[in-house]
Amino acid sequence: MIPAALLAAAVAAPADFPAPAPTTADEPVAKAFSPAKAAEYLDGVGVGWTRERKCITCHTNLPYLLARPHLPGDAGVKEVRKFLEADVASWTAGGKPRGPAYVVATALGLAATDAHAGKLTPATRAAFDRMWAEQRPDGAWNWLKCDWPPMEHDDYYGATLAALAAGVAPEGYAKSDGAKVGLEKLRGYLTKTAAPDLHHKAMLLWASTKVDGLLAPDRQKAIVAELKSAQRADGGWCLPSLGAYKRRDEAKSPNDPAAPSDGYATGFAVYVLRQAGVPATDAAVARGATWLRSNQRASGRWYTRSLNTDRAHYITNAGSAFAVLALAACGEMAGGE
Repeated sequence: MIPAALLAAAVAAPADFPAPAPTTADEPVAKAFSPAKAAEYLDGVGVGWTRERKCITCHTNLPYLLARPHLPGDAGVKEVRKFLEADVASWTAGGKPRGPAYVVATALGLAATDAHAGKLTPATRAAFDRMWAEQRPDGAWNWLKCDWPPMEHDDYYGATLAALAAGVAPEGYAKSDGAKVGLEKLRGYLTKTAAPDLHHKAMLLWASTKVDGLLAPDRQKAIVAELKSAQRADGGWCLPSLGAYKRRDEAKSPNDPAAPSDGYATGFAVYVLRQAGVPATDAAVARGATWLRSNQRASGRWYTRSLNTDRAHYITNAGSAFAVLALAACGEMAGGE
């Protein structure tokens, strides 16, 4: 018989989510698409980042919260969410958040997991209250400008994330009194401020499928067409072709718009097209889904080279999350190993 103290310790112990090996371009492609390996990889990086870095970030545990609920098992999501809820509780008790970007990312992560449960929780409502309090008069937020495109380098990206957060929240939050003033200011910012590149146009397109008044139907169609036109002959998309991104080692190894297709751009493009109402049977979407099923790596990830430095390819974490989101949106998660 197991002693009660040992049993209690085992129940309280955090789940084990082994960290995957470092990301490399030459990791072998998997013999067959595996949702289970994708889940294992996403848990390893998403929970691992939360435990080690003790923060939320746009390239790892935020997309983890968006994608992981589409796969079986939820222990990792619960752990990351619990961490964020504790952060929100500290703000409401008088603590200071790490910055506006952190608040927006937290609101989106909580709202996305609430959406799967179909109920807006008090923690998420509190995160939204703080998000709107951090909003600037022009409708945007002071975003991280670490020179890490496409995520942590301009205010526009943060504005689209805030729109997504309000839009994906359940119980009609985007139409509530609590969101009304902030969303009106945000609409003004996104109307007056041009998206700087195709990546951010696609972010706006995605947000416009969740929040009314961000894009007219003809502009939505134009961005869909532009996104489709960037598809490669092999069915994938290439991240350096979605914007003019300079590397920190630009002189040595510049980003190449003609580089091979990658997991982030392909997963992102397919997912956004599906959110915009493009059918899974559409030729571009179907070819993109085929590319994703055929290019998962043995670890369960989808490789994407960093736009910034070859020291670490954290964009691969976001790319793997978008690959899962895209395949789930195409009804392609079944049938894998």
